[in-house]
Parts: sequence; C-alpha cells; structure tokens
Amino acid sequence: MNSTTQIITSQQDPPKRANQVRLVGLDVARGLAVFGMFAAHVMPPTAWPSALAAGRAAALFAVLAGVSIALLSGGSQPFDGTRMRSSRVRIALRAVLLFLLGTALTTLQVPAMVILAFYGVLFLLSIPLLRLRAGALAILAAVLAIGAPLLSFALRSGMEINQLGYAPNFGDFGSADGLWTVFHGLLLTGAYPVLTWLPFLLIGMALGRLDLLAVRGELIASGVGLGILGYGGSWVAMNVLGGEESLLSTLPDGLPPEILDAVLSSSLGTAPTTSAAWLLTASAHSGTPFEIIGAGGVAIAVIGLCLFGQRLRRLLLPISSVGALALTSYAGHLLVLKAFGPEQLGRMSAENPYLPWLVLIAATMLITTAWRVLLHRGPLEWALHHASTAPTRLLTR
Repeated sequence: MNSTTQIITSQQDPPKRANQVRLVGLDVARGLAVFGMFAAHVMPPTAWPSALAAGRAAALFAVLAGVSIALLSGGSQPFDGTRMRSSRVRIALRAVLLFLLGTALTTLQVPAMVILAFYGVLFLLSIPLLRLRAGALAILAAVLAIGAPLLSFALRSGMEINQLGYAPNFGDFGSADGLWTVFHGLLLTGAYPVLTWLPFLLIGMALGRLDLLAVRGELIASGVGLGILGYGGSWVAMNVLGGEESLLSTLPDGLPPEILDAVLSSSLGTAPTTSAAWLLTASAHSGTPFEIIGAGGVAIAVIGLCLFGQRLRRLLLPISSVGALALTSYAGHLLVLKAFGPEQLGRMSAENPYLPWLVLIAATMLITTAWRVLLHRGPLEWALHHASTAPTRLLTR
C-alpha cells in the first residue's frame, strides 16, 4: 500500500506498512469541503461562495469518505483475512455511530440538512464492496450515476412526499408510519438519498484503490472532463435541445417563467417527477445523472489539485487541521448555528453576507490547529475511535 489517510468518522489509520505516508492533500480537500458546507449553511444562495459550494461541497465529502474507506481497508492492495474482517467491523460500528450522531443533530433541529445519518447507511453499503479493485468500482459508479437517478425517478413517481430535505430524527422510530418515512427518506426522498449518493462513495473508493500521489495529474484532467460533461451536457440539454422549454410548459397558468429558476436553485435532495425533463438539469442536490457526473468530476479535480500540496504541509496546516477534525468541525458548527439562532445570523448576514462565513472559517482553523498540535485527535474523532476499536478487537478475535 502506498498511502493512508484518516477516515472522517474516526481519524484512525489502519496498521501502517513500511512505505506509508500520510496524504495531507486529502485533509486539505476535506477542509475545503468543510468551508463549503459553512458557506452553504450561513450565506445567501446568491453569494458566490454559497453558489460555488452548493451540492459540490457535500459531494466532495462523500467522495473523500469513499477514499478513506478504501484506504482503511488496504488502499491499492486490499487487506485479506483477519485485517479485512477487522476493517469491516470498524466500518460497520462507525456507520452505526454516525447514524446515531446524525439523527441526534436532526432531533436537536439544527438549522441545516444533516448528512451524517445518510453517511452511516452508505458506509454499511460499502462493506460488501471492500474487495473490489479500482476498475470494478469505477464501472459500478458509472452505471449507478446514470441508472440510480432513473430508478429513483421511477420509484418516486406517484409517491406522496410530505417533507423535502428530510433527515431522520429519533421521533420517527416510534411508529410504523415513522419507520416507513425513515426508510424511503434514507433511500429515495431525503436530503441526501442513498440511492443517488452511492455513486459518490464508489468514486471515492475507486480513487482510494489507486496510488493517489502518482495519478494526481490524471485526477485533475479526468475530473475537469467529467465536470464539463456533467454541467456542460446539462446546459446543452436544457438550452439547445429544449429541456427548459419542456419544463416551462409544465408550469401552471399564471406563474412567471422565473419560478423555474427558483425551483432549480432550491432542490432538496431529489428532482421533481412531474416531467422527465427534470432529469436533464444539473442543479445542486437534484440527484440527476448530470449533477452526479458534474459534482463527482469537480470532487475528483479538487482532490487531485490538493494532493499537489503534499510538500506544503506546514503552510497548509490550518486547512488540513480542519480536515483532520472534519467530524468535530462539522457537528460543532451546526451547534454554533443552533445557539446563535436564525434571527441573529440573519442580522449578521444583512450587514455583511460574508462575515458569518469568514468568522466560522477563522475560528475553526484556530481551534482545530491548536487542538491538533496539542491533542492530535479531535474530540468526536477520539470518541468514535475508542467506541469502535475495543468491540472490533473482541469481535475479530
């Protein structure tokens, strides 16, 4: 194995081989994803950081999670025997803990769509795929990038959706109706539906089966190509091939055409099923083939670019520290936003739309850098590590 990194849920490396080095670039990419999440949560949608990060920051998180899962299970040389069994148990336990943490945050009504419960399900689904090589994972990701949105569209057609941007909370587990809501919300209709987010995880797992430092240039080129294919292909389909006109024809009489832009900019996990033309869009969180290809390509390019910062680890320490403590940073900023409340945040944004975002970035970099230098592992990362390591040893023994 040529390299390793920390999995977002534990920040714990697998047993080291002689030639392993820590990939600081992955922490930098994860830190940038955290900053993108900050922008999406505290800035107006029209501000350029929010528009740039919308959908793409979460996709970068998911791809990086797949990279980490692959590296945790052996990287370019997948483990076998006891070490693979140990990796599977660790991933399964952390998946459960992630699900519980995400559900707890949603139950607290933090002012954002929490991704962690969906991550937990994705991690569980990765376990049967841990022995696959990069080529097989890439083919599976490509098939699902096209097929999963089509299947989701077919399954959701005629389905009544009571809540857009759904994430599970503990109150949903108290009744049969609530359990059904949890099931179809996680799989199909939630904020980050597993069916259409699995391709992102598979892309990351495929990357994690490569020698990342050796292919970082190729990652940038292929990522840019996929980004152009996804977003450029959607633009052509919408503006040249008549997709936009088809959607405008579905609007009720009396509604202005501008309403279409509002719908396209506010997708909350899925594309509407009123017309198949919605599958031609690439708007954030729409879960269409074009969005998955475009956002996945951007994530690949960002990872490739960040890997060139391997020799700049000291200069990039504030950003990489945020990435190394990504789970703590993510959950912590949601609790901070909950404490401030939407009214106070709204007043701050009205005075200067960039101020809350910049304050969050500066405070997070300062705290995580100091914590990492003094204590190494973040508090949530430490808790998840110790909560999963001992059971793993017992179960694999």
